[in-house]
Amino acid sequence: MSYDVFLSFRGEDTCRNFTDHLYSTSIRNNMSTFRDDEELPKGGEIAPELVQAIEESRVAIVVFSKTYADSKWCLEELLKIIYCKEERDLKVIPIFYHVDSSEVRNQKGIFEEAFAHHEENADEEKKLKIRRWKTAMKEAGNLAGYHVKDSYESKIIDDIIEEIHGIIPKVLDVNDNIVGMDSRLERLISLLKIQFNDV
Repeated sequence: MSYDVFLSFRGEDTCRNFTDHLYSTSIRNNMSTFRDDEELPKGGEIAPELVQAIEESRVAIVVFSKTYADSKWCLEELLKIIYCKEERDLKVIPIFYHVDSSEVRNQKGIFEEAFAHHEENADEEKKLKIRRWKTAMKEAGNLAGYHVKDSYESKIIDDIIEEIHGIIPKVLDVNDNIVGMDSRLERLISLLKIQFNDV
């Protein structure tokens, strides 16, 4: 796997606060984390690099915020994330950032408005895509996640990081400057050469 964590979020809502803090904390905890800071141009499709990053991640964190469903790009990411959850056993952790999980699940309130906007002048192909987005959003909204509303964000981020630590495999990070290893490594290499020559 290339990434421990893939972050899906609406930039204008959370990129300079919650998502940035979550990203920074995951990096400080030695988690390989993908965060895309680029905005997709209007009418653009999800970039192949994003698809690959989702496919090569162990955990996807979806930060549902007030304008998440306004973004076709976010909805395309969500669709791919839910696909990978079902087909590749990707672990998905939803974050409900100042939104209610029932509004996400049932596409009510601001989410209903966002989908109504997407449906304006939609042809049959686009209507099919919108139905798939709604299904993916319903499935993600049904998952147990974290609610960020009237609580300390740092505590929630710590809880998320702890959960991710329970999901990703433990790896010992060893650098090149281990005291006393050179002589032991040279001895091991010489033994391997002796055994190789005896074969």
